Amino acid sequence: MSELLLFVALLALGPFLLAEGLLARYELMVYAIGRRAPAATLPPEVPYARGADPGRPPDAYVVYLDGIGKRRFTDTRDGGQLVKAVIAGAPELRVLGQVQPYSPLAYPLVGRPVWDWLRRHVGITLFLHNVMQTFVAADRRYRPLYNRAVGAQIADQLRLAGYEPASGMPVVLLCYSGGAQVATGAVEELFTQLRAPLWLITLGGFHNGANDLMHALHLYRLTSANDWIERVGIGLFPQRWRLWRRSAWNRALDAGKITVHSLDPATHVGPQSYISPTARLADGRSYLDRTTETVIEIIRRDCTTKTLGSR
Repeated sequence: MSELLLFVALLALGPFLLAEGLLARYELMVYAIGRRAPAATLPPEVPYARGADPGRPPDAYVVYLDGIGKRRFTDTRDGGQLVKAVIAGAPELRVLGQVQPYSPLAYPLVGRPVWDWLRRHVGITLFLHNVMQTFVAADRRYRPLYNRAVGAQIADQLRLAGYEPASGMPVVLLCYSGGAQVATGAVEELFTQLRAPLWLITLGGFHNGANDLMHALHLYRLTSANDWIERVGIGLFPQRWRLWRRSAWNRALDAGKITVHSLDPATHVGPQSYISPTARLADGRSYLDRTTETVIEIIRRDCTTKTLGSR
């Protein structure tokens, strides 16, 4: 019976997967041939950054790259809580949460007539769209172009938020789930455009391990033994295997650029997720509290102190 249900599910999803595979590449091709320019400005109600007072330099800029639920400029239900908690706990940081990691053209899905219709009638297509974009970003045929497109988008948003290239101001890419694929891919373009000290913090990071991290000062991997989605990513991509010694990920490991922080027993999503405000640790803190405190501690201890001390 279970095999029959699986077969029926695959038949039902097959057309959507095929359509999404084509659509995910279409936007990248439109970007590549220059038929449509990436969107740089934001709607009037959306700030370019939140947190530290724009009148004075922050201790660091933090760019939040959400998981595959990202559909609009404002934060998703998943990432919104973490971004707000980081801003509340570290008011010295300037945080950007509007980047569209699954759109080379920097366009949110919400607000496009076709996607709005699909959201109302076939909601799963929005989920599949961002899933497929993650795999396009990981595909060796499209990866360099995708990395350049989203890296340029992040650089534009940082400039609009007040970042001065070559200033030595730290930039932290805080990424959740599939946002890690985009963040690791954006490193080279960001360094080229901004000459910024770059730090990465991945939360349940789903990525292929093929992106060069040479220009990243360090990557902090926040993970949990109960995060089966991240484990699927590690098993799915050979570049994450230790047997693939010369992959970009393993070169970074061997260079001591990757530090692992355990957030057991959190899960990737759901009521026990890393950013759950209701799941509790033995000391009474919520999982969201612990994740937020870990992120802020890393930024204050390693990213801002070391980087600003060397300027």
